[in-house]
Amino acid sequence: MPSALSTDELLKLDNQLCFAIYSASLAMTKLYKPLLDGLGLTYPQYLVMLALWEGDGLMVSALGERLSLDSGTLTPLLKRLEAAGLVRRLRDAADERRVLVMLTPQGRRLKARAAHVPGCLVASSQCAVDEIASLTRQLRTLRDRLKQAA
Repeated sequence: MPSALSTDELLKLDNQLCFAIYSASLAMTKLYKPLLDGLGLTYPQYLVMLALWEGDGLMVSALGERLSLDSGTLTPLLKRLEAAGLVRRLRDAADERRVLVMLTPQGRRLKARAAHVPGCLVASSQCAVDEIASLTRQLRTLRDRLKQAA
């Protein structure tokens, strides 16, 4: 794809989409930290809880697929959430290789305590809700295209 930019311009850090996404992700995670500390969650644990609040009783494999996490990353997260009393892992009686992840009553109650988190992030972003929704759609489209290309 031809570009009007010179090689020097093309290779500037601030012209890299990957760096814009990466640095925005770091800034976003930094904003989440104090909010999630109050819930006793790390950012990856929060993502697991969001997925389970959306649909309780997911197989570990489905949860990993939903979050784009491999089992080597997901299993320790689930063990910590289980130790905290937020989830239970149950082996499938029909197939012991399959593990179901269920919210505990404490995990379900945490959802109400977490309800303020998205609003705090929208406020901190200084973006309108429709702008956030548009950015989210664009990034999901980009993610899906990149997954297909890989």
